[in-house]
Amino acid sequence: MLWKPICDQKSDKAQFNFCANPDAALAFTVLFGLSFCVHVLQSFTFRKRFCWVVCMAAAWEFVGFATRVYATKDQLKDTTGSVASILVLLAPLWVNAFVYMVFGRLVYYFLPDQKIGGIRAVNMAKWFVWLDITAFLIQLTGGVLTTLDEDVKTIKLGLRLYTIGIGVQEGFVVLFLGLAIRFHWKMVKGHGRIDRGNGWAKLMYTVYGTLAMITVRIIFRLCEFADGNVNNKLATTEVYFYVLDAVPMWLALVAWNIIHPGLVLEGPESEFPKKPSRREKNKVKRANKEAKKAMKLEERERRHHRKHTHRRIHSDADGILLSDRGVMV
Repeated sequence: MLWKPICDQKSDKAQFNFCANPDAALAFTVLFGLSFCVHVLQSFTFRKRFCWVVCMAAAWEFVGFATRVYATKDQLKDTTGSVASILVLLAPLWVNAFVYMVFGRLVYYFLPDQKIGGIRAVNMAKWFVWLDITAFLIQLTGGVLTTLDEDVKTIKLGLRLYTIGIGVQEGFVVLFLGLAIRFHWKMVKGHGRIDRGNGWAKLMYTVYGTLAMITVRIIFRLCEFADGNVNNKLATTEVYFYVLDAVPMWLALVAWNIIHPGLVLEGPESEFPKKPSRREKNKVKRANKEAKKAMKLEERERRHHRKHTHRRIHSDADGILLSDRGVMV
């Protein structure tokens, strides 16, 4: 064992509901750390900027378990236990957001109309990410409430909020799954860009596997916190946390290491159109202003030319009339 932890579950100062094992925390720190390093390397290798999201997921898990290792040494001191818990509780939301972003690019890359269920790929990715952020904020509020105050009512309120947050998250997952199945069906029926290969299938099965791991983890957390009782068997037995939370999230991250989106989504058409930078916007504005000035100047010259021509015509007409009357002009 890394060290003999100091713990007393009967104490009010206990950071965990069990005597946390430092060796298990260290093992998962290494596992998540390795996945994080590989994800960072892959994001640069494949030049996929949106992969910073999955890097954040692995980073939060890594830091969460690293702080958990430190917290296991003396579990009667308020050190990093709260930070570790919040990071591990919220890290899966980054994985969820990454799945939405990958799927949006799959639709954009493989479907000719770049739509699914009547929703454009770019908009769909944005909407689901914002829905994920909503779930994130609810869970964050609940997680913070469970660590800020030792009052039982406050802790129970925090647990209820967190439970609502993960319930909302799972609801969005189910809604998203309907669109994913619709995309899969269209591709199988040959309605997609088959000339771009069948790599979409590998990514879709990875999406399904990731959603399954997230669902396992959500069900575990729902069962753990649903009744607001922090002393039930799931909450007081550490092995359940590792088997039903840590392992599924590690498997999800490793799955994206093995089947990386960069292996399938290749070329500029695999990315959403870039928004113009501020410099480009200013350049367009200046060009528009100059074009308007040129148009105004041209219009002014036209008016001047028409006015001058009109006067000359009248002058010539007057000369002709006077000539007809025998007056020399």
